[in-house]
Amino acid sequence: MKLFDEIPAERPATPLLDTLDTPAGLRAMSAVQLAQVADELRAYLLYSVGCSGGHFGAGLGVVELTVALHHALSTPHDRLVWDVGHQAYPHKILTGRREAMLGIRQYGGLAAFPRRAESEYDTFGVGHSSTSISAALGMALAARVRGERRRVCAVIGDGALTAGMAFEALAHAGHVDANLLVVLNDNEMSISENVGGIASYLARILASKPYTAMRENSKRVLSHLPGALELARRTEEHMKGMISPATLFEEMGFNYIGPIDGHDLDALTHALGNMRDLDGPQFLHVKTRKGRGFQPAEADPIGFHAITKLEKNGDTPPPVAKAPRNDLLRPKPRKYCNVFGDWICDMAAADQRLIGITPAMREGSDLIRFSREYPERYFDVAIAEQHAVTLAAGMACEAAKPVVAIYSTFLQRGYDQLIHDVAVQSLDVTFAIDRAGLVGEDGPTHHGSMDLSFLRCVPGMVVLAPADEAECRAMLSAAYHHPGPAAVRYPRGTGPGSEIPEHLDPIEIGCAEHRRQGQKVALLAFGSLNAPAAEIAERLDASHFNMRSIKPLDRDAVLTAARDHALLVTLEENVVAGGAGAAVNELLAAEGVQVEVLNLGLPDAFVEHGKPAELLAECGLDAAGIEAAIRHRLAGG
Repeated sequence: MKLFDEIPAERPATPLLDTLDTPAGLRAMSAVQLAQVADELRAYLLYSVGCSGGHFGAGLGVVELTVALHHALSTPHDRLVWDVGHQAYPHKILTGRREAMLGIRQYGGLAAFPRRAESEYDTFGVGHSSTSISAALGMALAARVRGERRRVCAVIGDGALTAGMAFEALAHAGHVDANLLVVLNDNEMSISENVGGIASYLARILASKPYTAMRENSKRVLSHLPGALELARRTEEHMKGMISPATLFEEMGFNYIGPIDGHDLDALTHALGNMRDLDGPQFLHVKTRKGRGFQPAEADPIGFHAITKLEKNGDTPPPVAKAPRNDLLRPKPRKYCNVFGDWICDMAAADQRLIGITPAMREGSDLIRFSREYPERYFDVAIAEQHAVTLAAGMACEAAKPVVAIYSTFLQRGYDQLIHDVAVQSLDVTFAIDRAGLVGEDGPTHHGSMDLSFLRCVPGMVVLAPADEAECRAMLSAAYHHPGPAAVRYPRGTGPGSEIPEHLDPIEIGCAEHRRQGQKVALLAFGSLNAPAAEIAERLDASHFNMRSIKPLDRDAVLTAARDHALLVTLEENVVAGGAGAAVNELLAAEGVQVEVLNLGLPDAFVEHGKPAELLAECGLDAAGIEAAIRHRLAGG
């Protein structure tokens, strides 16, 4: 294996890789050629991600596994399902998208994750964790019903295997005896010890055709002797249990093979080649190292999970303009997640009842400091959003004050628990919802575009959205002190740069801020869209209300705006259907108030990937788009 200590600035020479427009060419290659392809693939992956930015470490860790899978399986006839998709960049390179990788995650370019509409080799669209085994099992059972002979393989990481959905699928696969291959990509040593020569040797024996034939022949011979077949089964099970972590998966009905070195291409091709032809549920356990082959990523796999686009050699960075004198005192904009990270530490110091919970989002939610300062009150439950919410509910039953830090798109996975376990019982749980609205390059699976709609309909739920960093801190305090379920949803990235107070004073729930009085048009802005609203209000001489609270809605503010203006314009970074604008419409209808209303928000469609500014412009939610929509309505359009 070729090792790298820096990302290539120029396109590396990849003569063998360049001959592969589809994976079919891999199946005729020798072991030496496959190793060369793996080296070239890793080099090109480094170069392409350096050009485009994107997910990084996971793909480096599965280069050999990806080559071996496409060598062993007749894709796309055989189905290959990747979990989450962070590790699918090598797969995309090998399946006809090599040059397009230079524009991945960019507006109009390749998607960040496998996507069915993009390639016939992307058999299932992913982005959320732990779905691969369920999807692959569905494909395998459908093939069986149709009488088709095809292999179906799910590749799942040890982190994704922590989710209950993965184990539900494993249990079902064993029950229905499906022809399914599950490959466990174990890169965190959370299931077994390091792979050594003995383990690799045993894996080769267990996966070999002679061993399989011997086992089946023994069963046939012994089946004529009373009790002998059960004795043989128990002996094999106990021997495997002594030498590998097989027992759990064997008990679920899988034939377990491994662990083997996931960077040993010969071992991988040998095992996969044998397992491809075995009937019934098969489980291959491979040990890999995240960031493998790129030494900085191996040393810091968390830091190199993803990288930004690198500057090209010779590029001159733009000069940094000196700030005007009066701007020197302005605070540097902070990310909303940092505002939350500081707030939860400060509130924990003030209230011993506070407990922090996150489903595997410590870094993204900025709980690093909290986890270190309050380890006894910090709970990372792994990729288990449903459990995270009900765990919080249980804590609230015992007079604790749980705060669940979660991304908007992942809260969808705990929605039933939010309703039945938290809201029905009116339990005191605070939800800090990060990544609300359009998050950018990760696309539709990661946009937080529906939380206002699905939270607003839950009885007893408080839903707040800050216009800036200071409001975010105050709203978190308000939600925390509210004696029931409450959520604060805030966007990814930085705010407008407001000064953040050190105190923990809460904002008043259900009270809007009247920022500007104007004529004819009233802008009712929720959360992040207050920034363009302020700009538009000046240009159109419109009134501007920072609504702050989606539920409860400020009734007096809405009715005042309706009384004094000919047109109300609601602005939200959420789908229009069922969102904050819909709440305004419902209030006006209930009060019997007739006024013209223009609801602006995200469209009734899944928004693609790109930079947030590009996507907001596409959706008509930048300042220019909002102003154009208002002028069009005023003109009678």
